[in-house]
Amino acid sequence: MPVEQAGTGGPAEGGQLFAGYETDPAFYDEMFDAAGAPRAHCRELWEALGETPRDEIATMQERAERSFLHEGITFSVYGEEGAQERIIPIDIIPRLVSAEEWENLERGLRQRLEALNLFLADIYGPGRIVADGVIPADLVRGCPQFRIAMRGVEVQHGAYVSVCGTDLVRTHDGFQVLEDNLRVPSGVSYMLANRQAVKTSLRNVFRRHRVRGIEDYGRLLRQTLAELSPRGDADPTIVLLTPGVYNSAFYEHMFLAREMGVELVQGSDLVARNGFVYMRTTGGLQRVDVIYRRIDDDYLDPLAFRPDSVLGTPGLFNAYRLGNVAIANAPGTGVADDKSVYAYVPEMIRYFLNEEPLLANVETHLCRDPEGLEFTLDNLDRLVVKEVGGSGGYGMLVGAHATAEERTAFAELIRQNPSNYISQPTLDLSCAPCLTEDGAAPRHVDLRPFVLRGQETRLVPGAFCRVALTPGSLVVNSSQGGGGKDLWVLSE
Repeated sequence: MPVEQAGTGGPAEGGQLFAGYETDPAFYDEMFDAAGAPRAHCRELWEALGETPRDEIATMQERAERSFLHEGITFSVYGEEGAQERIIPIDIIPRLVSAEEWENLERGLRQRLEALNLFLADIYGPGRIVADGVIPADLVRGCPQFRIAMRGVEVQHGAYVSVCGTDLVRTHDGFQVLEDNLRVPSGVSYMLANRQAVKTSLRNVFRRHRVRGIEDYGRLLRQTLAELSPRGDADPTIVLLTPGVYNSAFYEHMFLAREMGVELVQGSDLVARNGFVYMRTTGGLQRVDVIYRRIDDDYLDPLAFRPDSVLGTPGLFNAYRLGNVAIANAPGTGVADDKSVYAYVPEMIRYFLNEEPLLANVETHLCRDPEGLEFTLDNLDRLVVKEVGGSGGYGMLVGAHATAEERTAFAELIRQNPSNYISQPTLDLSCAPCLTEDGAAPRHVDLRPFVLRGQETRLVPGAFCRVALTPGSLVVNSSQGGGGKDLWVLSE
């Protein structure tokens, strides 16, 4: 349906950014209602952009793109030709969320992370949720991310997950959690970079809105990590552990180390001695209290996990077990973001908190169950199938967009290892206006807010809003060529 136009002139006059914009009733539109009118909290933005000359908006977009280029805001995309470093595309038109919507999301995110941390404390401790039959024992203990070495390890404040990036999608039924990213969630640097670029480019428009700030994230992250220090110091030594320059998110590692004012280190920069971890410095060894790791469990310590790892530090996990250093996120958290375990998060909330989930899960079929396997194979053309431990949009099938040959080949993979797959319906992801050569056009979007957990739980009012830049595409992952836009959480 065509949308209303700001101003009094026709499409050829002045700005008219939304002159050719048409909503699709199949998808919730973030800016326009079903009648094509701007939603109440979006009207001021619609008017401001609609009255701005198109060449001026194009200049703003170019300015934002140049800022990303100059800052080197990149992400590695993997394909047949290997890894390619690309600038993350940014769209200048922000996505708006009302104060009431954000309040509901925040409550749901806090509830969800609390339950996930209690789940991790339980499965590495008394194991009540398994013993009571709420979740199958083999699903937990058979998960590749379950770390038997974590049994009995004391975790400060019960914060197994200190940094959580939860993927949210919206349909006509409201917001739903698509997945929980609990191991080494990325994207927060793009949230902050998008804000800086859009705030600078749309300076006057930004001032006219009551947008809540997110610039405090670096300080809050450092505060959260400091609360994990085993020594309880007011100023502990914190380091960010990176796999190195060839990691797809290395830009983010540098960015966050700079934001927090901590050292960016690799495994070879650390040494474990007598149950403690030290950082090599020009003045000698300096004890490390907290490690914000951006390395997967397998590579943290060759003595505890993969013996062929050259990325970690021998003896690091022993120091962690002894309580002499904190690691965020804790090893073994990946069992809680396994896509099969995801299906049980609503039951975790009921079991541990005695509350109903505030945020819904997406309907999920486990191929490990005979009924789930049969349903998935019978409906491949209308389902999205994912590997239980997959991420970044890799190892998945979007049945509606796949050829018959691709579906047949993927079905064989599922039959060979059913436990490795789950399926979900193809969601009607909401759309938001994005800038194209022909003006604004709808593109599918999702949200990744970031929740911090130390002594208390903290959120900044913002998120990395990912965009599927290809018309009609539902794949928003940066690793699959998606882009981002700024999210404005309004104060009222």
